[in-house]
Amino acid sequence: MENTVTAQVPNRSSLLRSEDWWAVWLGLFIVVLGAGPIFGLDLLGWASKFGVWIDPAKAVSTGSKGFAWLGSVGSLLATYVFTLVVTSVGAHFMGAKLKKFAAGYTVIFWITVLSNLIGNYAYLAATPNKRAAFNIGWSLSLGELVFVIALLAGLVIGNFFPKVTRFLSDAAKPEWYIKTGIVILGMNIGIQAISALGLAGTVILRGMCAVVEAYLIYWPVVYFVARKFFKFTPEWAAPMASGISICGVAAAIATGSAIKARQIIPTILASVIIVFVAVELLILPFAAAYFLPSEPMVAGSWLGLVVKSDGGAVASGAIADSLIRSSALQQFGVNYQEGWILMAATTSKVFIDVFIGVWSFILAIVWSIYHLNDPRAAAVQGGGKVSKGEIWARFPKFIIGFVASLVVIFIAGWAQPDIVAAAKAGAGQANLLRGIFFGLCFFSIGLVTNVRKLWKAGLGRVIGVYAVALVGFIIWVGLIISYIFYHGIVPPVV
Repeated sequence: MENTVTAQVPNRSSLLRSEDWWAVWLGLFIVVLGAGPIFGLDLLGWASKFGVWIDPAKAVSTGSKGFAWLGSVGSLLATYVFTLVVTSVGAHFMGAKLKKFAAGYTVIFWITVLSNLIGNYAYLAATPNKRAAFNIGWSLSLGELVFVIALLAGLVIGNFFPKVTRFLSDAAKPEWYIKTGIVILGMNIGIQAISALGLAGTVILRGMCAVVEAYLIYWPVVYFVARKFFKFTPEWAAPMASGISICGVAAAIATGSAIKARQIIPTILASVIIVFVAVELLILPFAAAYFLPSEPMVAGSWLGLVVKSDGGAVASGAIADSLIRSSALQQFGVNYQEGWILMAATTSKVFIDVFIGVWSFILAIVWSIYHLNDPRAAAVQGGGKVSKGEIWARFPKFIIGFVASLVVIFIAGWAQPDIVAAAKAGAGQANLLRGIFFGLCFFSIGLVTNVRKLWKAGLGRVIGVYAVALVGFIIWVGLIISYIFYHGIVPPVV
């Protein structure tokens, strides 16, 4: 299928009709509300906070104690009404039929809520250091299972219940939901970065260097493997390389948007990535605890570089933090301070997320110049010229919102340190809605994924590339780079 992009001059109406732009507007609107605590306003405290639970009554709470009077049901209803209204406004301007969208969104939202409740059950989600609080002796420690359940629910409905799928299709917009979530994520990353400045500048600097070095190796190697050995086109290989190398689903979608790839491509990649993340969560933290008890910061950085999702990397870091500290105490009699291994994993992930925007912009320019999605591009000698309009048409606009929310909150916190605590609370509340949008995305991915068609389109080969890349070199290169930058650095001793 030929996929060409013609230069376009941006017009004002596209600001209200484009999915990318509506991701910016919705994301920044939530970020602005999240900044309320800086000015003494609690504007998102009603948002639903899903927690690990044994007692169902404690499965859902509010984002702040000021709205505790709402209770679990009230919080869920408030979150539903708010997200329904803001997404319906965007859907209206994008030309959707509002009644069909609202009806479909309602079903998708509550399935996402159910996925959160199931995925946060203590026996499934509690990390080892939290088991005692729930009086349980074991757990699977799979915090990322929330998204897997949402994805599986979508896959079941999408592949076995065609009438239900058609009913929900107007509201199944995976790219819009995750792009909105990425814009909100910018605020959280910005406040994490400014908070970390006062904690461990060395960890931050080394983490940034490790990320840059790792992904300058990861991306071209994955791209080469996909093109050379699995015979994928550039349109497939670029989002694949980003998804496997940078930050999973978000990077695959951002790259697909930047190079104007067909929607089916990031859809397939997202399905494969989230399954691999779940498998990594079951194996890698325990491998880190077994093989790296004397190199705790190496272990944390390694998990941040290898596990390809924000939730997966942080969950892996939390598991490894508990396991390694316990192992070090038993083997060496050393009691490391809690949280530093997790910080190494989180710091790596923060810079990886920032890398999404940088890399998407670079790829948008390269694909604009060389027209690599066009099968006739191979016959073009020396590439070609590209207009500013074409670069702008290819550029993923939601990255503007992501960078804006990150930079503004970072600069504000750096200039006014006394607002950091309030900004962090607000970012946490906004992040609750980001989790909702991510859940909506994964269910929608499953819903629009026709497994039979996707297998014919290349799902099997995508799994092959991911397996070869992950086991063949990503795990080992990430370990080597983490060792180079973090060898000999250990957390403070209690």
